[in-house]
Amino acid sequence: MRRFNWSRSIIYTILFIITLAILIPVLNLVAMSLSDPTRVKELSGLDVIPKGFSFINYEIILSNPLILKSIGNSVFITLVGTFINLFFTALSAYVLARTNFVGKKVVLVFLIAIMVFEPSMITEYLLMKDLNLLNTYASLILYKAINVYYLFILMRFFQEIPESLIEAARIDGAGHFRIFTSIVLPLSKPALATLTLFYGVYHWNEYFRATIYLTDQNKWPLQVVLRQFVVTQDNTTMLAGLDLSPEMLAILDFASLQASTIIIAVIPLLLLYPLILKYFTKGTMDGGVKD
Repeated sequence: MRRFNWSRSIIYTILFIITLAILIPVLNLVAMSLSDPTRVKELSGLDVIPKGFSFINYEIILSNPLILKSIGNSVFITLVGTFINLFFTALSAYVLARTNFVGKKVVLVFLIAIMVFEPSMITEYLLMKDLNLLNTYASLILYKAINVYYLFILMRFFQEIPESLIEAARIDGAGHFRIFTSIVLPLSKPALATLTLFYGVYHWNEYFRATIYLTDQNKWPLQVVLRQFVVTQDNTTMLAGLDLSPEMLAILDFASLQASTIIIAVIPLLLLYPLILKYFTKGTMDGGVKD
């Protein structure tokens, strides 16, 4: 008979409590967004079951042309930005990890200095202005095309790839490009998946620089529009362009509309995590080296 493990039970209990503390607020927002507008006020902070059931909040939010445009903007910025991030980070990591060149140590010291001493917001703004990138998607996409911290993570991963694989490829006549695309990248799926998640979440959640660099509402990402709805309580913008009857306006609950907007902003990330996490449990080499 197995003995009762008190330490493991305590750990599981703590993790369960933390999970509830995270899930309950999210489920409460879902309940608000799916509740009948006339019964939303019956919900308390711990309720996770909708009062009544209605998709009217989502229908109204997704009928707003500004919301639809902002979703498209966020998808475009996230996809293009993440691709550029991965492309340049992977190339730079390979050069620094698997090749030797004159001044390599100087470059590494310079990168560390950049990671420690980041430029100020004013400096960034003046640079964007001088490059004529203000009020363009490029101001968000090109910012930190290479995150130095993530670069070092990928460099470390590339360095752990057995030298025997690289040497075998060189003997067969493969150059750096062939080694990079056919050996290094396929064996680095877990690391690339991790960086895809980090970069993707960063771009999807970006709003601070968007509020500074983008002045055209049609170029706003979803997070800026969400902030406009939730933080500034701008109900006029939320209902702009919608043909709603006075009766509908009378029963609408703006808190539930805000909850619906938040859920719409969170759904893509919830879909991304399962797709990326499946690579984390795979072995790094996946049978690349045989005994």
